[in-house]
Amino acid sequence: MAIAQALPRLPYADPICLADIPLLDVEDWRRAVVEQSDAGYRITALFGQPRDDGRVGLVAIFSQADTSTITVVTTDVADRYPALTPDCPQAHWFEREIAEQWGIVPEGHPWLKPIRFHASYRPGHDAWSRAVGDTILPSVTDFYRVEGAEVHEVAVGPVHAGVIEPGHFRFQCHGEHVFHLEISLGYQHRGIERALRGGPDKRTIPRIEATAGDTSVGHMLAYAQAVEALAGCEPPLRAQVLRAVALELERLANHTGDLGALANDVGFLPTASYCGRLRGDFLNATALICGNRFGRCLVRPGGVLWDVEPARAEQLIARLKAALKDVAGAAGALWDAPTVQARFEDTGTVSQKDALALGLVGVAARACGIDRDVRRDYPTGFFRFSFIPVSTWHTGDVFARAYVRWLEIQRSGQ
Repeated sequence: MAIAQALPRLPYADPICLADIPLLDVEDWRRAVVEQSDAGYRITALFGQPRDDGRVGLVAIFSQADTSTITVVTTDVADRYPALTPDCPQAHWFEREIAEQWGIVPEGHPWLKPIRFHASYRPGHDAWSRAVGDTILPSVTDFYRVEGAEVHEVAVGPVHAGVIEPGHFRFQCHGEHVFHLEISLGYQHRGIERALRGGPDKRTIPRIEATAGDTSVGHMLAYAQAVEALAGCEPPLRAQVLRAVALELERLANHTGDLGALANDVGFLPTASYCGRLRGDFLNATALICGNRFGRCLVRPGGVLWDVEPARAEQLIARLKAALKDVAGAAGALWDAPTVQARFEDTGTVSQKDALALGLVGVAARACGIDRDVRRDYPTGFFRFSFIPVSTWHTGDVFARAYVRWLEIQRSGQ
């Protein structure tokens, strides 16, 4: 790790001047990225940045959990470079995004196809040789196929039942066995990142909060912390506490809704219907804090816009206790149903080795037995002073991903 070891390490969430990022030639940059990946570090971000001379800078950010630090390294390329993905699988989607945005070809990429189906940000540079002005339709692309006389393909979407956003799914099946699933998104790509250029202005915060409706607090908090780091300010401790409460309420709502969705997917309607209502209870708890069920108009750079007086805090605690008790009943019914376990266990299994190679995070990683949680590994705000146990399971299947959510519901509710 000669090159990677020489890179400076920065405290997580600290700012760095663009001019101070180590600039390497393409070969050394690629070697540094692969070395860090092989050493167990995770790609936090890999993106393109336009240069004044027409080239594009490739910026790689790696995170190291045991030291709560990051490394940043960059290189400049014109139209192509040797792909990272063959030696660093976690770069797979990052490189596809760079190719789509900047028209740069990662040579040797095993499955180079668009992600969001939009035109290149550099007119005249397109990774798939599409002409300027060509109509680009979502999901009009190649899909992985399994060949065989008894293999059949099932196409689902982009229109789905329920409230999920549009996406096109291709299943490769043999009878009831699903060998492969490929998902194509991009139907509602809005280009929020580019819309934020030139800000902050009066449209910046609404755009951040609307990036994903169920993660308004999470995205707004990330933006606020970035602005605070650049400004060198720290919000009051009271504001940090309220931010953490809102973030955990968001987790409770999403995990509860996901348990209901998982139950619905296997036809277990008692938990499915009950969790839909209980998700609303957690959203209403957030509304009790700031007047909005999704936590909008709460977090702002420098602090929060709302406080919670003692009487409202007592009401919030009472609501949470009641909702958590009801979630326990709904989850208990799910775990007690043999038909549910027959469909959850040993289904969609991801090994810990593959999860590490792919750089999985969040519930998906913890369900594979990976002891990884950003609240502990890279604590910011009030999480520097609190301790929430990391919830893991070891089987890597649908059951594990459901059960980790249940464990986190209990621990967030504490």
